[in-house]
Parts: sequence; C-alpha cells; structure tokens
Amino acid sequence: MIKYATIGAHDPKAAGAFYDKLLAVIGYKRLTDGDWGMSFGPKAGETRIYVMKPANGLPATFGNGMMLALEAPSRKAVDQFHATALAGGGMDEGKPGIRGGAESNFYACYVRDAAGNKLCAVYDKPV
Repeated sequence: MIKYATIGAHDPKAAGAFYDKLLAVIGYKRLTDGDWGMSFGPKAGETRIYVMKPANGLPATFGNGMMLALEAPSRKAVDQFHATALAGGGMDEGKPGIRGGAESNFYACYVRDAAGNKLCAVYDKPV
C-alpha cells in the first residue's frame, strides 16, 4: 500500500488552484498549505498527495513512465476529473472510456498537469 505521493510543481500557488478543483472530484480536499506547497487527502482521512516545489531546489519535471492513478468513486467522477483537468489548463492524454477487452470494468481517463505530471482517474467496479 502506498502511504503518499508527491507531485512536483513549478508554481505551487497555480498548481494549488488546479489541484483544489481536480482532486475535489474524487473527494479530496486541501489539508495543509505553505510556501513549499500543499497536501491533499480524503475528506475524513490523512494526507495522500503532496503538491510541492522539489526539495532539492531544482525545477519540477515529470518522470517519463511515471503516473499517479487515483481511484474515482464512479464513472461520472472519471468524466468530471477529465473535464475539470482540461478546464483548468491540463492536457488530454486519454479521454474517459473502457480500457481492456469487452469484459473489462476498467473505466479511466488520463491527463497531464502544467508541469507535465501524468494523472489517471479510474473506476473499475461493475456498473
């Protein structure tokens, strides 16, 4: 089980505005805030994601092949996640839809934030 994930940001204030709206779609809210960045987690839970300036002081970059997949509460939330990301300046990396064969329940979308970090929202339960 993953304890938490960090996402690098060039401009934490701008990234915070993007992630406030995007992560609200899956039930996360901003939990802490500082010059370094901010943290997000479930409304009744603990921090799961930090959006922050890299600790080494170098510019934020995305990792080629790295992606953060977030569990969405429904297919509708996957659709909203995608739309919210694009409306907030994110880039499309894969529209919402079923991935896999005809029997698959893996409904997902893929986006990138302004720093190029790749994110996925997925709902994989039967409908």
